[in-house]
Amino acid sequence: MNYLTYLRNLEFADKGYLWILTLIPLLIVWYILKHRQLHATFSVSVGKPFFQTPSIKNRFRHLPFIIRMLVLCFVVVALARPQSSLSHKKVDVEGIDIVMALDISGTMMAMDFNPNRLDACKKVIKSFVEGRPTDRIGLVVYAGEAYTKCPLTSDHATFLSALEKVKYGVIDDGTAIGDGLGTAINRLRESKTKSKVIILLTDGENNRGYIDPRSAAELAKDFNIRVYTIGCGTVGVVPASIPGYGTQMMRVSIDEPLLKYIAKVTDGLYFRAANKDKLKAVYAEIDKMEKTRISETHFTNKSDEFFPFLLCAIALFLLEIALRYTVLRVQP
Repeated sequence: MNYLTYLRNLEFADKGYLWILTLIPLLIVWYILKHRQLHATFSVSVGKPFFQTPSIKNRFRHLPFIIRMLVLCFVVVALARPQSSLSHKKVDVEGIDIVMALDISGTMMAMDFNPNRLDACKKVIKSFVEGRPTDRIGLVVYAGEAYTKCPLTSDHATFLSALEKVKYGVIDDGTAIGDGLGTAINRLRESKTKSKVIILLTDGENNRGYIDPRSAAELAKDFNIRVYTIGCGTVGVVPASIPGYGTQMMRVSIDEPLLKYIAKVTDGLYFRAANKDKLKAVYAEIDKMEKTRISETHFTNKSDEFFPFLLCAIALFLLEIALRYTVLRVQP
């Protein structure tokens, strides 16, 4: 099987010589016609003397011609310069470090998204992460305060496990956008990658925390971190299902000027996602803009393989000569 694979992988540097092989059928026809002319047929009455066992010389009288054709085949293949090639490629991947800063305040339980804003965002983020296998991704969650749910990691299974466990009520309520952004920056400030990105999602206004969001934006700029901001959900009074309190009507407003400022200062973009479909489109747009750089270098090493074919041709030619002038010698 390995020998057949070897033959299939051969390439020919001078393929034009292979056309000579088309002469072999013509030579076979010529040989058959010539043989018939040299050995005329005649009719005789049935007689025992004519049914003698053929001699070895008679049995193998066509062998020299067959060997000669094989010699021709091997010579032509050798002239066509068969080559084997060994190729491999080197792939250089320049990944992107991305931190998701996700709002988990009470308004994220609003049901204008199905089943609510938080669960809908988790599903969209999950799909986004699964489409970026070469990037390191981290997760920061914030409400009245912020903390790192998952540090930067290339183990996306770990990230997705942490994302699945995100829920409302684990920290004090409120919307500390500055703290969420600052915590995300802290995760990226020592990153050595050329492209560092924060995707900050919120559905409210900054009303808690210790860090001013505008100061955090300036800090992100100093660390060459690009921030994409997303205003999530509808504005106005919306129903929200709060664990332990049932369904309540909540008034929601988004500080779009602040989110636009953060994006502009850091050379990012601001997106508005009033429903789940638009949220999917936002993450798809970010995915297109933040492409991982992959470069491939191909190496190919070719070596001539004509010598085995030439050696076979020489060996067969010597065999033909030996047979023709010894065992299969024709008497004049």
